[in-house]
Amino acid sequence: MNEIRIEGEVHTPVDFTGEREISFAGKSPFHHQLYLFLREWFSQSPTLRLHTSGSTGKPKEITVRKEHMLQSAKSTCDFFQLKKEDKALLCLPLEYIAGKMMVVRALYAGLDLYPVMPGGHPLAQTDIPFDFAAMIPLQVYNSLQLAEEKERLSHIKYLIIGGGAIDKSLEAALKEFPNAIYSTYGMTETLSHIALRRISGPAASSYYTPFPSVNLSLSRDNRLSIDAPLVADKPFITNDIAEFRADGRFRIIGRSDNIINSGGIKIQIEEVELVLRPHITGNFAVTSIPHPKLGEAMILMIEQSDDPAYVENAIHQLLPRHRQPLLIHTTEAVPQTGNGKTDRAATKQLAKKINLSSSTTRYIH
Repeated sequence: MNEIRIEGEVHTPVDFTGEREISFAGKSPFHHQLYLFLREWFSQSPTLRLHTSGSTGKPKEITVRKEHMLQSAKSTCDFFQLKKEDKALLCLPLEYIAGKMMVVRALYAGLDLYPVMPGGHPLAQTDIPFDFAAMIPLQVYNSLQLAEEKERLSHIKYLIIGGGAIDKSLEAALKEFPNAIYSTYGMTETLSHIALRRISGPAASSYYTPFPSVNLSLSRDNRLSIDAPLVADKPFITNDIAEFRADGRFRIIGRSDNIINSGGIKIQIEEVELVLRPHITGNFAVTSIPHPKLGEAMILMIEQSDDPAYVENAIHQLLPRHRQPLLIHTTEAVPQTGNGKTDRAATKQLAKKINLSSSTTRYIH
């Protein structure tokens, strides 16, 4: 933990606390961001400042202890039995917790960290057979579209996927992969994930298993309550609606702030999106606008790469009438946060500006 290995070269805290930048910082803008994060890590301060993703509202700044980040890293590294000099891919933005925690895991376990500029095709830039990597669903999906990248993906010994929902078609495509692939559950406040579920091989499951040090329960309104003393100072209740099995495993149904009350019927946004995801190629989102009769009307926002008529047909076939959107609106781009999640707040604001008589708006009949 008093050194870090980057692309086979070992660096000590002295390299990050002097006045002059070391040579690796100049390899790329992303290498420079990594250098700046390590300067902050090796400083005398016991804390770091982080920003939440802002997927459901304005990003907020929180202060966390480095010791808690190391405990989070320990849980992950112990679970996967990662060891010194195992090769790890860093292809997630360092502005967010997921990218930062990849660096801290390398610090904790002595992993050999390989930075690759975050983007849609990280495996196009490297052919190293990694022992460990973390990606968002979009990066994994893109990697499956090209034979060379798909092959490289299958050679990652342990791959974790987080930062967004994994749709059924993507999960099905990964199920028969020979390597160990996991979906993660966590958030900035828990310093990355506190639970994992296998999505490849015979041990695949639709339920998450929490780390042994984590205690979970449900609030009165079925929101997930997390007590993770190794990574957070106090328990807290999330906005995630959860369902438990008797053995303590759980699945997430959706967020409490993503419920639309339309004509007295409560609709969970994520459940509608899950059904439609295999039939929509671009980014899309379910949101709502005020409605004089229904209170809220459900709106489906799709991008221009999709055919509204095809999507409408899928809606009729897959969703009961009372859970169908009132209309489909085609937009140039569905708002996304910096780490690839749907920006729910911005999407809702965009929906409020819809011209209901526009040619880009299609009512569901």
